[in-house]
Amino acid sequence: MADYDLAIIGGGLNGVSLARDAAGRGLRVILFEQGDLGSAASSATPRLIHGDLSVLERRGFWRVRRALAERRIWLRIAPHLVRPMRFAIPAHSEERPPWLLRAGLYVYDCLTNRGGLPPSSTLDITHHPVGDALKRPFGMAFEYSDCVVDDSRLVVLTALDAAERGAAIRTGARCIRADRTDTWRLAVVDRGIRRTITSRALANAAGGWTAMVADTVLRQQQAPMAAMQMSQIVVPKLFEPDTVYVFQNNDGRLIFARPFERDFTLIGMVTRAFTGDPAIVAMPSADVSYLCDAASRYFRERVAPADVVRTVSGVNLTLASARGRDGTTLFHARRRKAPLITMVGGDVTTSRLRAERAVTKLTPFYPMSRPWTAGAALPGGDFAWDRFDHQVDLARDRWRFLSEPEAHRLVGAYGSRLPAVLGEAKSRDELGPAFGPELTAAEVRYLMAHEWARFPEDVLWRRSKLGLTMPAADRDALAAFMANVM
Repeated sequence: MADYDLAIIGGGLNGVSLARDAAGRGLRVILFEQGDLGSAASSATPRLIHGDLSVLERRGFWRVRRALAERRIWLRIAPHLVRPMRFAIPAHSEERPPWLLRAGLYVYDCLTNRGGLPPSSTLDITHHPVGDALKRPFGMAFEYSDCVVDDSRLVVLTALDAAERGAAIRTGARCIRADRTDTWRLAVVDRGIRRTITSRALANAAGGWTAMVADTVLRQQQAPMAAMQMSQIVVPKLFEPDTVYVFQNNDGRLIFARPFERDFTLIGMVTRAFTGDPAIVAMPSADVSYLCDAASRYFRERVAPADVVRTVSGVNLTLASARGRDGTTLFHARRRKAPLITMVGGDVTTSRLRAERAVTKLTPFYPMSRPWTAGAALPGGDFAWDRFDHQVDLARDRWRFLSEPEAHRLVGAYGSRLPAVLGEAKSRDELGPAFGPELTAAEVRYLMAHEWARFPEDVLWRRSKLGLTMPAADRDALAAFMANVM
């Protein structure tokens, strides 16, 4: 008998979504991630849960409707990570005419049951806060509802839910060989220790490494794939309204600018073909300039490359023949050959549905329960999305030493599970040493014990974004603390 029913290579959003779905259906699951969960392309997404107006423009009505249905599910199952926000498209005289934008948003509204989100509207931004940060020629904007998400936290909490349902999550573990008969026999180096496991099925969800894994580890023929680099920039805060701006650039692309971690603005995104090692990806200066120039067409305050405090890039693969953002799932099984799932590409919005459909393909091979992930909250998400502010108030009532921004960050990360992080502390001192103004030893210990954090980068850039503001001395202190805890 095999050790597991499903082994998964890759701990990005596709991999952990497969693990969560399969574990919840009663399968014995193990996942291998060579680095940290969500450490590559899954931490470089646009961080949006949306139907995507650009797809609507290409008449992808069913894809938009499906994505908007998923948006409603994400609001229900992850209200701490997925937050509704208003999106504003300033009308530009040289781009799409206002009537086209208005008609497109009317169709966008019709394609979804908004679930409490307000419909689209037209704004006179000469007398509206949305227009304060924009250049004067812009007098009109179109506003609609969509959502933003913390992508890397979504990966970690999906993995946590999978683990709580029985999945084995192994970070720092690399699969170096896979032999296929009626089962899979995998050789794995797990934090320096070589081990062998067997599995009835295997999923290759290695993101930018999918083709390499297929070639060198699985030794399987694979359809041609194309690597794409996604890049964004972070600059100091450019505007006050809690709004996502969607800008029409002069090449027809849509560029967004959204609030990011209180004191910053995230601008993106730009994609380009990529060649090389996905572990070594850097944003070209031309792409930085492109996003700065696109934003500067609209904002009063010019955005220059010198203003960029951080670039965010990742590489994902798509089938060379594939189109759209739903990703591709390939399934291969034949007599005396154990099943193989290959999952590449796709965006955050439809990741849950992709995993559900992929795991369902295994039903002829062994019994499992029905799809379930659309109705089960992620850890900490057992409250209504419109009660987020109430959760913040409850946190401040219980831990009175928290400021409102601190409580907002902590609820946004842990939701109703915040007591597991802060415990019964009555003062900040009871949480142990501090690293920077917000991070405490209690939070770091929780992340190491429950969320697979091993190194400072895991804490500062994926479980949080506190690396944007933490001084170098505090980073060094954090590294020393984590080394001692390990």
